[in-house]
Amino acid sequence: MGARSYYVYILASRTGGTLYIGVTNDLIRRVGEHKLKSIESFTEKYDVAKLVYFEQFDDPENAIKREKRLKKWPRAWKISLIEKDNPDWIDLYPEIAAGGG
Repeated sequence: MGARSYYVYILASRTGGTLYIGVTNDLIRRVGEHKLKSIESFTEKYDVAKLVYFEQFDDPENAIKREKRLKKWPRAWKISLIEKDNPDWIDLYPEIAAGGG
C-alpha cells in the first residue's frame, strides 16, 4: 500500500450556499458520513453535503495547516477557489466514490 493521503475539502449546501471546510484521511468515507447525516453536526443541521472542492496532501500537518488557513479566508476567496475548478458547483462525490478521483 502506498503513502497515506490526507484531504482538505469544502462542502456546500447548494451553489453559493453555506460552506463547510474539513480535513480527513478518507475523503469518500467522510463525505459519505456527511451525506448520510450519520453524525450530528453543523453539516447535518444546515444540510451541507455537496462536495464542491478538495485538495490532496501527503502528510497530515500540511493538510491541517491548509484547512486552518482556508477557514480564515474571506467567503469571497473560498467561492473563487471553488469556482476556479468547479464553476457549476457540481457535486464531486459521485465521481470520486466511483473511483474517478
